[in-house]
Amino acid sequence: MSTFGGLNTAYSGLVAARAGLDVVGQNIANVNTEGYTRQRVTTSATNAAARAGVVAWGATPGTGVSVDGIARLGSATLDAKVRATAATAGYTAVRANALGSVENSLKEPGVNGLSHQLQEFWAAWQDLANGADPAASAGLLLGEAGQLTSQITAGYRAVTDEWAVVRSSADALVTEVNGAAAQVGELNGIIRQTLASGGSANELIDKRDALTATISAITGASVRPQANGTVDVLIGGNPLVSGTDVQVLTVNGPTSLAVANGPVQLEWSHHPGQPVAVDGGELAGALSLLGPADTDGTGGALAEAAASYNGFATHLADSVNSIHRGGVTSAGIPGGTFFDYVAGDAAATLGVSPKNATEIAAGAVGAGAANGANADKIAQLGTKHAVDEDGLPVASPNSVWSEFVTRLGVATGIELAQASSANLSATAAVTLQLSNSSVDIDEENVNLLTFQHAYQGAARVMTAVDEMLDTLINRTGLVGR
Repeated sequence: MSTFGGLNTAYSGLVAARAGLDVVGQNIANVNTEGYTRQRVTTSATNAAARAGVVAWGATPGTGVSVDGIARLGSATLDAKVRATAATAGYTAVRANALGSVENSLKEPGVNGLSHQLQEFWAAWQDLANGADPAASAGLLLGEAGQLTSQITAGYRAVTDEWAVVRSSADALVTEVNGAAAQVGELNGIIRQTLASGGSANELIDKRDALTATISAITGASVRPQANGTVDVLIGGNPLVSGTDVQVLTVNGPTSLAVANGPVQLEWSHHPGQPVAVDGGELAGALSLLGPADTDGTGGALAEAAASYNGFATHLADSVNSIHRGGVTSAGIPGGTFFDYVAGDAAATLGVSPKNATEIAAGAVGAGAANGANADKIAQLGTKHAVDEDGLPVASPNSVWSEFVTRLGVATGIELAQASSANLSATAAVTLQLSNSSVDIDEENVNLLTFQHAYQGAARVMTAVDEMLDTLINRTGLVGR
């Protein structure tokens, strides 16, 4: 190798060290940038020049170093783990938050809960049965009954309001997914073109990974890398993004629990009516909550809660009405309904029929105007020994309500536990990902010194070769003159 070749070798070292310094500077500059993946310059030694047709000169050094590219130090395995755990955490968090909101609206146990109001309602009937002050007792009873119906209606509305919130969030989540998918498709095209031209697309890949992580957290989508640098995003095995082609999602179904006559489902906009299977994520959690109630009690959690409210209101009204009709008022008139409601919508329409004390059938037939036997029978509905007008055992409204509260509390507790566990798994996955891909400022300082000394060393080699050339060119042949 010629002496001038040594200059080129030293120059390649300068270029490689300068590239390493530039990459270290980029890493340090983005030490606090969310989603940034650290980078490293990749180099390789260049071979000695081949001299075809010439007798071998013996051992010859290589011709320097080649900068091959800038590697992005991410892990596909850890990235996939982050996406999977985020999908599970998103699913459980949506369900836990919704059920927790409904449970909080019950205000059980406590003086503001419906259980306490039921006891006040039964106690008011018992006071009326005792007959110490019929007018005052009747007024108290009507007040407690009105408070009871108002509380039932308010609880039912809390469920329907939560359903509306979740339904609205489902639309918002789909809008977010469609926007992110469009950006992924656009980035796929730019990354493919950049890599094909030999450029570096590391920062673009970071941005795309953040978008695919968002899509996975919402829909449970999987990501499949392609050889040309693009990625396919799949939902239920079907492509949401394939190269630069992007499909659009939409949510169809009822927009109000009051008129819900079918499921709320995710669909492709180009295939309306065909549901899309969602593997997990926040959207899957929302859709599971929005499902209609069924006869087995295994439908959507919010619709089942609303159905339980309606069932309780119907049972309460029918139990009281059946006994109330068997009694007589203070004027000897047979009792009518005490509670009125619209069939199928009892919790929202429950009301008190009597407007004053003269319409309350507190007495038993043939027992005199002042007796309170019938009021006593209604008061006993609040005990475990409740009976109907024929003396047959009947489920106490208290027990029906208690069963609903217990069932909801257990379901909410399970969801909260699962959400906590899923959140821990998601946090652990992110921690592992960051430990692999995030910038370590101490490591970058060491690399900075390494490349700095490499640059200085290459410069000293170039200086030495320059001095040798100066001797050969300017001083050879001057000895002895």
